[in-house]
Parts: sequence; structure tokens; C-alpha cells
Amino acid sequence: MLAIIGGSGLYSLGDDFKLEQQVPRATPYGDTSADILQGRWQDIALCFLPRHGPGHRVPPHRINYRANLWALQQHGVSHVISVNAVGGISQQMSPLTLAVPDQIVDYSSGREHTYFEGDDSAVTHIDFSWPYSAQLRGIITEVGFQLGQPLVAAGTYGATNGPRLETAAEIRRMKNDGCDIVGMTGMPEAALARELELEYACLALVVNWAAGIEDRELSMQEILANVEQGMHKVRQVLLAAARLIGQ
Repeated sequence: MLAIIGGSGLYSLGDDFKLEQQVPRATPYGDTSADILQGRWQDIALCFLPRHGPGHRVPPHRINYRANLWALQQHGVSHVISVNAVGGISQQMSPLTLAVPDQIVDYSSGREHTYFEGDDSAVTHIDFSWPYSAQLRGIITEVGFQLGQPLVAAGTYGATNGPRLETAAEIRRMKNDGCDIVGMTGMPEAALARELELEYACLALVVNWAAGIEDRELSMQEILANVEQGMHKVRQVLLAAARLIGQ
């Protein structure tokens, strides 16, 4: 089964999502951000979980990523598409661009980032060379082009702690490190999904140029307008990908 984790601006799948079951929040790792909503989106069975909780009340560094991913896996989810609102760093990542990154650089700290905490019979390491599922990335990219919404089909996601936006110097550093986009929720979510052996990919909506890329201050009003405008395209791609995965 497919699960969609909604980021900033994607708090529901719309009126055509028919709820069938609401999974309570409690897990061995604490509560999930919100109840998992299982239902049918235009007759496609899937689950939806808003990462920031009802009313966008959970900041990036306080999200219980372990509980979210564990609950989805326990509920029978095998594929996860993560929706992330991000800032653009490299030239091709202009506002309202859709991107499907293939790499991550993790700048976050202080987050519960693994299920393997030393109580296993042996130390466990996962291969994280390629942090996203190539199969799932291919599906998202394919349906995007079929819809006439070309995606940037690769790129490096720089994951910061938030909730503040970055300084211009931090973005210069990230650009030098090879990052193409910057967001606050890409890690440890991707690594936890790998530990649980889930097929996981990110569909990123660029909602602003990152700090210092343009010679002006960032406007939250502009960012919110881009989120609202871009999520229409995101929903189209998600629905088409869900159809293909559900076949």
C-alpha cells in the first residue's frame, strides 16, 4: 500500500479522498504527528499522514519521525511518497519547480534518527549510498512528464534543523557542498524509511529561492502564495503516481 506524507501546504488530499479508517497515534516510539488516514483517493487505496499535525502545529525538529514511519509500516504500507516544501539553491530549482531528489546531505541535529539503539544482538548498519528508491523516483518522474509537468529528476536535498530559515552564508556553504534544494524535514525520515525497508521517495515543491540567492529578503507572503499555487501540481502528480503504484 502507498502512503503519502504531507508537508507544508499539503494537509489533506481534498474532498475526493474518502476516509475508511483512522489509525490512532500511539506507537512504541510515542505518538505520530496525527492519526493515519486510510481511505480511497478516486478509488485508489492509500494512507495519508500530515507530517506537521493538525493545523501545522509540529515544527520540523519536534516531529516524531520514528513514530510516523513505524506506524505506517505496521499498517501495511510498503511505498511512501514524502511531499516537502523547499528552497531552491541551484539554478534549475526556481520557485514552483517540482523536484525528485536522489541524494541528501544531513545538517540536522538532536533528532531521534534510528531504530537501532544498541539493544539488538548485533550492531546494524544500513546501506544509505542512494537514500531514495530508484523505482519510486522513476514512477513519480514518469507520471510528471506524462502530465506535462516536467520534473527535475535528480538533485541533492540539504536537510537543516529549522524552524528558522537559513542564513545566506549557510546557503553558500550548502551550495559549495553540492546541495540543490534546502528543507527541514528530509532527515531522518529517509533513513528511518530505509531501516524499515520501505520504498521511499521525495516529491519536493520549490517555494522560494534560498537565502542570498537573490539580493532581497525572503517574503513569507510570497512563499505561502507559491505553496498554495504549487500544491495543485503536486496533487496531480501524486494521484497519477498512486494509480500507477496501485495497478
